[in-house]
Amino acid sequence: MTSYATSTARADMGELRRLRSLLPPELQSWVTVEAATDVTPPLITSEELGKDQVEIQIDLAKWENFALDQRNLLFWHQVGHVQNDTIPRDGWEMAALAIGLGGAIGELWVQDGLLLMLALALCSFSGWRLYKRNNPIKAVEEAIDADERAIAIATRFGYTLPNAYKSLGSALKTLIEQTPKKRKRDQYIKRLDALKKSAAKAKERARGGATPDTRPAY
Repeated sequence: MTSYATSTARADMGELRRLRSLLPPELQSWVTVEAATDVTPPLITSEELGKDQVEIQIDLAKWENFALDQRNLLFWHQVGHVQNDTIPRDGWEMAALAIGLGGAIGELWVQDGLLLMLALALCSFSGWRLYKRNNPIKAVEEAIDADERAIAIATRFGYTLPNAYKSLGSALKTLIEQTPKKRKRDQYIKRLDALKKSAAKAKERARGGATPDTRPAY
């Protein structure tokens, strides 16, 4: 048992080192890659640790279920989020909403109209910011943009364009099959649809404007 645990830990460290080597050179000084430590972490996510410091976190138990090329493109998708500055952040909105609600209730009790209006204004503004930050349409658009970044990074690391599309497309198909939550699965489906359209356009451009083959590149 000890030997198995040791070999697993070595494999995990080796995979983290491999992923760190896949960071574009301009990110290597301020982006780190670590194993996720939460109880039920997502497959891959990013966290801003401080000013100019980002950590990409991997659930290595789930990660090993993907083929090597799929891992690479999923990793570069997350790198794309970092490059696009669309990684999730711990916002002040929830705290402000709680303060605003508490203040509104308190001012109803003491009947101070001005402070009540200020508390309600704080509630409205923080609620609007929360909605904007968690807007599912915006989240899908940001994910599609990160997919485009992932394809571009893959070509920098030696992938041909068709193989980059194929690897990311197959990774998204696997995520669709493995995701039970409908909302999250729908997001993956939308990303896959957008990726197919992007692959078709790339194929058309490669053919110099000839009549495109409408089949995707994967």
